[in-house]
Amino acid sequence: MTLFLNNLTVSKPNGEVLFEQFHAQIEPGQVLTVMGPSGCGKSTLLNLIAGHMSQDFRYTGEVLLNQKALDHVAPHARQIGILFQDDLLFPHWNVWQNLAFALPNEVKGIKRQQQAMACLEQVQLEALANAYPDQISGGQRARISLLRMLLAKPQAALLDEPFSKLDKELRSQFRDWVFEQLQRANVPTLLVTHDIDDVPNNAQVLHWPWQNHLEPQVVPDHA
Repeated sequence: MTLFLNNLTVSKPNGEVLFEQFHAQIEPGQVLTVMGPSGCGKSTLLNLIAGHMSQDFRYTGEVLLNQKALDHVAPHARQIGILFQDDLLFPHWNVWQNLAFALPNEVKGIKRQQQAMACLEQVQLEALANAYPDQISGGQRARISLLRMLLAKPQAALLDEPFSKLDKELRSQFRDWVFEQLQRANVPTLLVTHDIDDVPNNAQVLHWPWQNHLEPQVVPDHA
């Protein structure tokens, strides 16, 4: 599973170029971090890849996953998982039901609960199965959100500053846990952030303005 972004250029509705000639190749299990200030187009880049970019924007270039162009593939069929700042769990469902939502429709009946429970047991969170989102901590909700994304078996993952709302200690722990899970799943991952503390150690990083840094650079450990 390789995510390939080939010379992407995005223009705003008024014709202003938001970013241009963005080029990157993310291999299985690799995390590429894109850093830049608010408003530079980080979230727009993720929306483009996921197929959710506003039609008022225009782009050129290619997005390929496993050598397949995604330009005309519907968002739900792209098999790309997204993790946001907010956990987006359904408040009226308990934890295992939130996880089961990610399972394909062909998984029926009790098998949905069984697979959700197996997922929780793998990370020692089975005690949360019947709790509702408002009954668990922010860190626990963040973990469940990631597990739900992984349970859908994405072929690539997009992370939109998912650690920014966590306190400093929890942020460090959750960050390490997230990247461990993604590496185990062997999923190519694109992280966008403006905070160096979000970047995993020895990560491949692209700094804004991206068109001047087309080759990813490895940053040293900062933990």
